[in-house]
Amino acid sequence: MLIGKVVGNVWATRKDESLNGLKFLIIQQIDYYLDKEFPTFVAIDTIGAGIGETVLVSKGSSARKIIGKSDVPIDASVIGIIDTIEVEKAFKER
Repeated sequence: MLIGKVVGNVWATRKDESLNGLKFLIIQQIDYYLDKEFPTFVAIDTIGAGIGETVLVSKGSSARKIIGKSDVPIDASVIGIIDTIEVEKAFKER
């Protein structure tokens, strides 16, 4: 799983039939510990997340399990909307 921010929506009128009825979001992965920037990716949304929200995303084969179908071409699914995040960074002594 990873943490990301919803930065946009995707509309596709022509797509694989198994994707009909699914909502697509553009996600920007966030790394609060390393302050690293990642490329965006598309994830399906079944929980009603919106632009600006911080979300929990499942990737890979487990992303398909959220809709109960193993034969759909899905690589990422939004599985939660995050309320708060707490990160404690360890500091190295020199």
